[in-house]
Amino acid sequence: MDKSPRGSFGVNPHRFDPYKNFKFRIKLDGRSVAGFSKVSGLERTAAATKHREGGDSSSSGKSPGRTQWEGITLERGITHDADFENWAKRVFDLGSRPGADASLKDFRKDIVIELHDEAGNVAVAYRVYRCWVSELQALPDLDGNADAVRIEHIKLQNEGWERDTSVVEPSEGGADDSR
Repeated sequence: MDKSPRGSFGVNPHRFDPYKNFKFRIKLDGRSVAGFSKVSGLERTAAATKHREGGDSSSSGKSPGRTQWEGITLERGITHDADFENWAKRVFDLGSRPGADASLKDFRKDIVIELHDEAGNVAVAYRVYRCWVSELQALPDLDGNADAVRIEHIKLQNEGWERDTSVVEPSEGGADDSR
């Protein structure tokens, strides 16, 4: 019988539960952006490339091919904050003169997705690189009979993400925590 404690958290050996998914923040240009209610998952896929040795006709092997990073969808209630709309304009600005309708110099940005514990401490963070706005739904369908918040949808394309290893597990400071 295994006598090891159920928790596998290094700093908080008494913690048994994983972190909840409803406490998170998005950082853009080093500052937190308010109002996000939903963020799609981070996903990457490596294509399987088949190969076979010249004299072997009965079987083939597989090795990793091209890696693809899926787009990330963000949802937030509509506010007066126009940061994402202005960012989307860097990809295509309808009112600009021909040739100046895109800003190739600064349309890509890095973002940070922070996951928080129940006390609001940053527990895990991911850095997402070279993002740009590929879809923006600035105004949702409107319905006079609905009782809902107006939600803005933004889809970001990216060129990769990684866990921020500088973020360490926060101490929960419980009654039996001697740290």
